[in-house]
Amino acid sequence: MSLVCAISNEVPEHPCVSPVSNQVFERRLIEKFIAENGVDPMNSQPLSEEQLIDIKVSHPIRPKAPSSTSIPAILKALQDEWDAVMLHSFTLRQQLQTTRQELSHALYQHDAACRVIARLTKEVTAAREALATLKPQAGLLAPQAMPASQPAAGGSGGEPMEVSVQVGMTPEIIQKLQDKATVLTTERKKVRLSFKKMSVVRCRLAEMDDKPLNLFNKLILSLMFAHSSLSLPNQRGKTVPEELVRAEDLSKYRQVASHAGLHSASVPGILCMDLCPSDTNKVLTGGADKNVVVFDKKEEQIIATLKGHTKKVTSVIYHPSQSVVFSASPDSTIRVWSVTGGNCIQVVRAHEASVTGLSLHATGDYLLSSSEDQYWAFSDIQTGQVLTKVTDEAAGVALTCAQFHPDGLIFGTGTSDSQIKIWDLKERTNVANFPGHSGPVTSIAFSENGYYLATGAQDSSVKLWDLRKLKNFKTIALDNNYEVKSLVFDQSGTYLAVGGSDIRVYICKQWSEVLNFSDHSGLVTGVAFGDNAQFLSSAGMDRSLKFYSL
Repeated sequence: MSLVCAISNEVPEHPCVSPVSNQVFERRLIEKFIAENGVDPMNSQPLSEEQLIDIKVSHPIRPKAPSSTSIPAILKALQDEWDAVMLHSFTLRQQLQTTRQELSHALYQHDAACRVIARLTKEVTAAREALATLKPQAGLLAPQAMPASQPAAGGSGGEPMEVSVQVGMTPEIIQKLQDKATVLTTERKKVRLSFKKMSVVRCRLAEMDDKPLNLFNKLILSLMFAHSSLSLPNQRGKTVPEELVRAEDLSKYRQVASHAGLHSASVPGILCMDLCPSDTNKVLTGGADKNVVVFDKKEEQIIATLKGHTKKVTSVIYHPSQSVVFSASPDSTIRVWSVTGGNCIQVVRAHEASVTGLSLHATGDYLLSSSEDQYWAFSDIQTGQVLTKVTDEAAGVALTCAQFHPDGLIFGTGTSDSQIKIWDLKERTNVANFPGHSGPVTSIAFSENGYYLATGAQDSSVKLWDLRKLKNFKTIALDNNYEVKSLVFDQSGTYLAVGGSDIRVYICKQWSEVLNFSDHSGLVTGVAFGDNAQFLSSAGMDRSLKFYSL
């Protein structure tokens, strides 16, 4: 039997009883009545709220309204309950499907994490074994760098570099650099003389084509011409080879191949490239995915993928005579890699900030590097030692790029304040400055004949400098907002390629544009010529490596 409120005749939610009338009331209603009247509603006797006695009942059940007791109402109630159950079941199925998918993703991620951990553990074990093997050979920088840095304890921050300069640049090394420069300079002079002689013979033969000549005289001239041709040393940039592609043929170049799978797609972008001087079918690239890749153009396959940098790779160089490549990164390290072994054989720690430029000396034994720490460094690739490290204290600006002159005794660096500085390697002094750009210098390149220097900066221009007269003789104004990322002369010094917002090739001396490619969907970060400009290669932020030829 259910309780019923004497006022509302409904089942009360909070029932209570009046000791005055012994009637059951809804507490809410009786309290309002007492507040207004102060008496019991049934017998008008005085009554207060404190006198009310609560009745404790368990979940009172309200009787259904008479309208809900009919058969149609009951069927309607059952239909509503069924609909509610179906909706609830549908929601549960959706939640179950979502939970299954999340569990599946979690399991895949766990499996991938286990695989990565296993691979990293294997690499760490291999690296430790390699380190243990190489340490006794005194080939790693880590044990060698300590003596150079230890004297700094008693001096200022710049003292260690002074110590490394005095100890590292020995007279033997300086003599080796001088001997190499002498050989290169002598060969260049011989070739210039032979080239002039060959030109004279050609003129004589041309003049005598229409004249009656003694067969002996004609044979003598032909032998002179042949001797002049055969006696030319095969040196880069010293003369124009007969096999060099002519400008009219170069202008007909078209894209013949494109490869986009060299570097990771998750962190897209090839940031630098170089060709192997002894075999231009081998292409070296550095990517934003921290990897260095050696690619065979002829076989169209990757030869080696070199991993070790902890940040993107911004500079790469292929050794001209060894199966060795070099790379630099904002992780402050320079790495020497074995292509055949596919491993890092040397780590050069010459800088304390991002390495921005890399150049190999003509001897093939030393590396020049520049950095945002405002220093340039000269390092031995065999030992990993930093032989000298110098900065321009008066300027106090970051270096953005570096490049050796073909003879190797001078080199150029670009700075973040638009300056191009020429340095004497033996004296380690700044011997000339080229102002003129209005933005950070992004790339520099010496012509192979040793006379010209090309520079690019963020002012959308390329400037040509005459090193004999120390002045700017030509400025190539590019489109507005054009970003120059790469400059390179071909081996003969006949063509200059510019990579950036697109690819442009200019013929030297006339400095007129020969061709223009805009096939890359991103910035072009590297360009290079094949042997005798038989093909042109480029790499860009669109992760693709492209080749152009007839």
